[in-house]
Amino acid sequence: MPELPEVETTVRGLEPVLKGQRLTRVVTRRGDLRRPFPPDLAQRMTGATVTGLGRRAKYGLIDTDRGDTMIFHLGMSGRWRVDPHELLAHDHLVIDTEARRRVVLNDPRRFGSVDLVPTEGLADFPAFKALGPEPLGPDFTAPYLKAALKTRFASIKQMLLDQRIVAGLGNIYVCEALYAARISPKREAGRISVARLERLVREVHVVLDSAIAAGGSSLRDFARPDGELGYFSKQFAVYGREGEPCGCGGTVQRYVEGGRSTFWCPACQT
Repeated sequence: MPELPEVETTVRGLEPVLKGQRLTRVVTRRGDLRRPFPPDLAQRMTGATVTGLGRRAKYGLIDTDRGDTMIFHLGMSGRWRVDPHELLAHDHLVIDTEARRRVVLNDPRRFGSVDLVPTEGLADFPAFKALGPEPLGPDFTAPYLKAALKTRFASIKQMLLDQRIVAGLGNIYVCEALYAARISPKREAGRISVARLERLVREVHVVLDSAIAAGGSSLRDFARPDGELGYFSKQFAVYGREGEPCGCGGTVQRYVEGGRSTFWCPACQT
């Protein structure tokens, strides 16, 4: 599933194509993805001008001058294609601009979603109401984490995946950040010191920034809007490396918690 860096990369790839452009044609080629497309999507978006693009957690945002924001989620296999030579069977949403550019939402598994809400009511969108701070934003700090985790007995890995604690972090990047911070993913969240949380916050920033710069990770079907594959997977320190040696002399191990595989080095993550 595309995580925060993949969504951020997608938004940045769409921005030069869509921002400031009037949309001349918006077409849904089927009735639904994970849930139905908004029935008035084409009517409200056609003729509108895109005023900005952004991201909240793992959702992409496209704002228009009509006071609407289109919210998209890429699900398991979704991606946007820019100026495709032809439409494919799983191209489910087509957007044309006045500059004769085209972006197409492709989603073979149809686990993604598209919603259209008033921009002023964005915070009330059901998926956004309980979200914690953005991990790359100013509110994600060690003191914040200490306060949010102080009564939590669950593992730090599980807490970082809780979108109410921090919005947008996913399994891959949590594994990588905990490794970089030398914190065991099994450690009880409420018992981690502020000093170690400061290191964790710093490494979350480093890992996410590096992944965004690399265009994300090309797991399964993900590709950037320009069709290029992200290459951050080549930089994985522990994710997917079970049985391989760690730089500390230990061995990367894997265990399953909450239905997700966790990769870590017991020798240096304490």
